[in-house]
Amino acid sequence: MREVYYVVNQLLGCPPAANYPLDFMTLTLRSTLFMIFALLSACQSSTTNSSQSTGGVSGAIPIGIAVAQTSNVALLGQEQVAGAKIAEKYFNDNGGVNGTPIRLVFQDTAGDEAGAINAFQTLITKDKVVGIVGPTLSQQAFGADPIADRAKVPVLAPSNTAKGIPQIGNFIARVSAPVAVVAPNAVKAALKINPQIKRVAVLFAQNDAFSKSETETFQQTVKDQNLELVTVQKFQTTDTDFQTQATSTLNLKPDLVIISGLAADGGNLVRQLRELGYKGLIIGGNGLNTSNVFSVCKALCDGVLIAQAYSPEQTGGVNKAFREAYQTQFKKEPPQFSAQAFTAVQVYVEALKAVDKQTKVAQKSLPELRAALNQTLLKGQYESPIGTISFTPEGEIVQKEFYVAQIKMDASGNNGKFAFLK
Repeated sequence: MREVYYVVNQLLGCPPAANYPLDFMTLTLRSTLFMIFALLSACQSSTTNSSQSTGGVSGAIPIGIAVAQTSNVALLGQEQVAGAKIAEKYFNDNGGVNGTPIRLVFQDTAGDEAGAINAFQTLITKDKVVGIVGPTLSQQAFGADPIADRAKVPVLAPSNTAKGIPQIGNFIARVSAPVAVVAPNAVKAALKINPQIKRVAVLFAQNDAFSKSETETFQQTVKDQNLELVTVQKFQTTDTDFQTQATSTLNLKPDLVIISGLAADGGNLVRQLRELGYKGLIIGGNGLNTSNVFSVCKALCDGVLIAQAYSPEQTGGVNKAFREAYQTQFKKEPPQFSAQAFTAVQVYVEALKAVDKQTKVAQKSLPELRAALNQTLLKGQYESPIGTISFTPEGEIVQKEFYVAQIKMDASGNNGKFAFLK
């Protein structure tokens, strides 16, 4: 794969694509084509940026939000849009960036790499944002983030937890804790609920980079807990019929089932496992970590365990304001994806304030502002809805507070909540 990048770069006259993470370099042939397209776009972006005006930002400061508003991934992206919009109002109501408001610019990434690439390219070259929050999926990040990194535009990943995201480049960071840190908590919680668990089945979406990364963590945790991994079943995020995987799993009589997928496919898999008679505990990965899954598996969602990087009961003042705003608008508790999107916007706002105190934002050229913003945000500490966070020099989030919740559906099966375990 590195050879593919070398040849394409040579043909285009672009700088060498060095130090990409192993996960990025070993994607499928389909993703390889998207990566080549990403290089084309990135090289074009570099040429465009070198010739365009270097004038600074005038008026409201534009921040890009590139998340999935359509496709099967929209169940997650819609929650990110909600969190970002709440952040925009909250911070503008509180003075913006030292008196200058922010302006969120939304671009729909849909559910694939091409959508993310197009969204990033538009935000960078047309909308001229100072930084980007997005994309929704790790799979999309491996395709789109290199474009931003080459254009020297900061990216804050709100939900990209796969291995290797911060390593994509110097301008890539994330406010979403890596799956290797979060996921094991769910297995430990399951063992606390039922110490008799011995046999474990794992199912994952093989066409999604995050799910592939997450399932590796789950499988390693199963081994670390001296449990027996009786089967590993694969599916696609676009699947709706899981009878083959569910039947094969149930024939092996597992005590615990772990699912890594997205809300639509994962919710349908939960439903079909229950309909076929499975009574044991189910762990859902981060892709199921949304109240939108309730409408997919309804009453059969009840009891699913999901590790969390956010709790609505987090005691910080910013979370209290965020929680109240979300409850007022949506009449329910805020989910993790909304909280992380809010946090990403918050990091940009607070970093921009620090930059502005040194030299007014309006006095910097756009490339200078983007570079200063990237350097500054990595040095800060933030009291956010997900707790106190900071970053390593590489862009990895440093977060201490994690949780596990269990889905509790009401008698009608139409409404539910995440009940946080003590």
